[in-house]
Amino acid sequence: MDGLLIKPLDFPWVTYDPFLFCAFHHDKYPKGTPNLGPDPILLEGRRLGEDFNNQFGWNMYHGETVPGFPAHPHRGFETVTIAAKGLVDHSDSMGASGRFGNGDVQWMTAGSGVQHSEMFPLLNQKEPNELMLFQIWLNLPAASKMTKPHFAMLWHEAIPVVEVKSANGSSFIKLIAGKFEDYHAPAPAPNSWATDPENEVAIWLIDMEPGAELSLPVIHKDITRTLYYYEGNGISVNDGVVAGKQSIRMDADIQVNIKNGSFRSSFLYLQGKPISEPVAQYGPFVMNTQEEITHAFREYQQSQFGGWPWPKYDQVHPADKGRFAIHANGRTEIPG
Repeated sequence: MDGLLIKPLDFPWVTYDPFLFCAFHHDKYPKGTPNLGPDPILLEGRRLGEDFNNQFGWNMYHGETVPGFPAHPHRGFETVTIAAKGLVDHSDSMGASGRFGNGDVQWMTAGSGVQHSEMFPLLNQKEPNELMLFQIWLNLPAASKMTKPHFAMLWHEAIPVVEVKSANGSSFIKLIAGKFEDYHAPAPAPNSWATDPENEVAIWLIDMEPGAELSLPVIHKDITRTLYYYEGNGISVNDGVVAGKQSIRMDADIQVNIKNGSFRSSFLYLQGKPISEPVAQYGPFVMNTQEEITHAFREYQQSQFGGWPWPKYDQVHPADKGRFAIHANGRTEIPG
């Protein structure tokens, strides 16, 4: 189809400048135990520490008792973590911590370097614990790569959801970054590429009812934009049929008309002006040159980016804690 590039969704999802990639996790975890992980019997035969095989519909990832990602470093970019379902326990080398989920978003600027852990506590001991999570890596330009690390919570109560009505159904757009018509998302991190409106960064979650129609208007030709169709049974885009689990890269200078089929459809939408700088990436570090990558590894080995102030690398919070955030300066947030 003219102006559209359609590809199957692989893992991780392929993104375009200014984004680096998107990791999508959908795990239907079993009921939890008092240690906030699955029954140890269910862990037998798994390759603990590197469990990505989706056995029985869920993964432990790098966790060995509780699923998730124990302490690991980052430098030179940002993570935008959308916890659509389930909960995430965050801890970091700045001393910040939190529990978020079920629609909340965490925006973390790694900048000059940070360690953090992202664990998925299975709090429900009577019923399954479903997790659906998107982690988007948003690059930083060279001028901001060594900015001071920062993290912020966008609680779901404060994230606007815009209803767009059509003759046969409605579409719902959750604005995590950017704007739609006259509606604006919460402010991004202070040194983010998304902070400057001229960069037109947008991160949306879109849900379309059966039969709903939605138009994405023409924007500036230099902007990249991609629709990730991760749940549904078929749509038409500019009168061409697109099956589910596809990415749709769209030229910015065409209008895109989406018509949903007979099932509910869900999408992630990413948009932004390219940074257009060299990218050197190795594992958790994203810089502009290979020399900077080598320096990042050397500095991490020497400083551990401030060390790890928590008792465990797979730190989880008490089971009776609700959603919260404690920042490095001691400021506490409780949503609602």
